[in-house]
Amino acid sequence: MSGAGDSAGAVLATLADGHFHSGESLAKVLGISRSAVWKHVQQLADFELDVFRVPGKGYRLAAPLELLDAARIRGMLTPDIRQRLNALDVLRSVDSTNNWLRDRPERTPAVCLAEVQRAGRGRRGREWISPFGSNLYMSLAWEFDELPPGFTALGMVAAIAAVRALQETGVSAAAVKWPNDLVAAGRKLGGILVDLQGEAPSQMRAVIGIGVNVRMPERASGRIDQAWTDLATLTEDAPPARNRLAAALVNQLCRALEVFGDQGFTAFREDWRTLDAIAGRDVVLQQHDRRIHGVALGVDQDGALLLSSAGATRRFVSGDISLRVRDASNN
Repeated sequence: MSGAGDSAGAVLATLADGHFHSGESLAKVLGISRSAVWKHVQQLADFELDVFRVPGKGYRLAAPLELLDAARIRGMLTPDIRQRLNALDVLRSVDSTNNWLRDRPERTPAVCLAEVQRAGRGRRGREWISPFGSNLYMSLAWEFDELPPGFTALGMVAAIAAVRALQETGVSAAAVKWPNDLVAAGRKLGGILVDLQGEAPSQMRAVIGIGVNVRMPERASGRIDQAWTDLATLTEDAPPARNRLAAALVNQLCRALEVFGDQGFTAFREDWRTLDAIAGRDVVLQQHDRRIHGVALGVDQDGALLLSSAGATRRFVSGDISLRVRDASNN
């Protein structure tokens, strides 16, 4: 983790096990003074981490924390993807993993993960709530020499890859809601944000961000303005380890992007039919200042939404469309 070699990062890594550690033992192991230990513990408040201090016992986090580890994640990648990947960075804090990769155009394919995002973004500029060490915030930069058919469905392909990763790690309840939300039990589980660099039809660089709610802390849940769920809820408090899930996401996303580059969205259309959370349901589609009622009929070969409305089948593409499902709570 970037910054993990400094004293504050070392204090955090030591306390992550959820056990008590005395100030004296921390100072001895880290080679710093006890007053420096106290200052670094105080800094953890910047990440909204609760630290208990008990005289005679020392410090401990309110709950154990699995910190992301680049070496562990790399070790769980398939050999071909590990060899192909140019960079895999784990940051303690960043404004946005998408922004971080977008500012480093020379490194592709490349992955960035962060323990916390200070300015995480969702679709249409919405804030993505990103508390420290609780969920998974990951971006992957990828280049396409030629745009595949149905390139506008890139975010949908990424959502399918994310569901495959969840299935691989033991979570079977996830589905996709057009255009690229991850949902479960009618509630939002995660989302995809795609940033593009370059001009078609020349080489295009995509930065694909994936956010998945793993164990949303109660202090952050009140800031979310829509119905949500997390992996802890779906798995009866036994979510997959974050490092394992991160590796599965990288593996599945890289595989999907390779297929997408060769075959386009056609290769994923059947997967979308299987995972589609709204097909055949009454929906309300919000487009700019219009609200369009109809029945969702799936997607076409380019990933556009097909909607039966007012006696006709209408086609809507991704970009400036907001979907609202009338008979479910996943707004």
